[in-house]
Amino acid sequence: MLGVGSCISRTSVLSQTTTMSIDITVFKGSPNGIVEAKTSQPLPIGNQVLIRITHSGVCGSDEIYAEADFVLGHEGVGIIQQVGEAVDKDKFKVGDVVGWGYVHRVCGKCEQCLHGHDQYCTTAEYYGHNNHHQGSFSSHAIWDASVLYKIPHGLAPEYAAPLMCAGATVFGAIEEHNIRPTDRVGVVGVGGLGHMAIRFLSVIGAEVVVFSSTQSKRTDAMRLGATEFHPTQGAEKFEGVKQVDHLLVTTSSLPDWTPYLSVVKARGKIFLLTVSFDNVVIPNLPLVAFGLTVQGSMVACRSVHERMLEFAVRNKVEPVIEQFPMTRDGIQEVMDRLKEGKVRYRAVVVAQ
Repeated sequence: MLGVGSCISRTSVLSQTTTMSIDITVFKGSPNGIVEAKTSQPLPIGNQVLIRITHSGVCGSDEIYAEADFVLGHEGVGIIQQVGEAVDKDKFKVGDVVGWGYVHRVCGKCEQCLHGHDQYCTTAEYYGHNNHHQGSFSSHAIWDASVLYKIPHGLAPEYAAPLMCAGATVFGAIEEHNIRPTDRVGVVGVGGLGHMAIRFLSVIGAEVVVFSSTQSKRTDAMRLGATEFHPTQGAEKFEGVKQVDHLLVTTSSLPDWTPYLSVVKARGKIFLLTVSFDNVVIPNLPLVAFGLTVQGSMVACRSVHERMLEFAVRNKVEPVIEQFPMTRDGIQEVMDRLKEGKVRYRAVVVAQ
């Protein structure tokens, strides 16, 4: 099905020439909940690609912006309907299934881009900061081809969508910071990011130690590939837990650091993957005494993102998802469940 808002219309301009545009249905945030709206955009030119969106993952970042007056969503997957004249036709063509994530555009010329860390481009455009007129909670979107990823055969679009951000975030930390199969890795939180971290780490052969507030997610964590599971609620210290080489923090809010510092090996790394506006307050003495590193990590760079998709297909790594209709009511239900912490473990909205 073509889904909502699929009409392509002609619009006259003062020069008496005729340009083509497309009418798009979008879903925006507001203080009163999700709002459905209509917009129109010119068809793609240059290196742009028109995508009919079929699926979108729902991220914790969407909850942060739930009351913002702009189009939500950044874990988009869809089918190319049209390409601009400068698009590399050997890479993208009409009918291809593609996706995009948190990063909307990079310059390709700054120091970070040239070093292969383009997610930290000095002039990058990101979800929530740029391109507020479009997102993946939409019938269509028009994106620069340089930040699109072809979805490999064998990876269903409903599973590909959460990989555009959640998967790319945890895989980026694993790949770019050289977490190895011989490592023992702690994962704090079993949610959208956490469950993907468990899955990726277990597949590469790492020993995965999961920390979660209660016992309620133990069975799921072990099924996903965890080696150990430790409840954290009320814990001041984790007794009898062998130390880990790395600790990936995936929770939606920052934890009390005190009990965790004792389970990280000397010279170990703590990776902050969560999006939080709170200040990081960590006791200084353990960091100094044991040479610990606190490392922030965003989504993967483009080359690692592509390798993640290939890795996921090759090793049959799929997120655990719940699906909802891409309608105002469907998205509102997802946002409510996300706020209440009831999603298991990544929501995906599907075009009707």
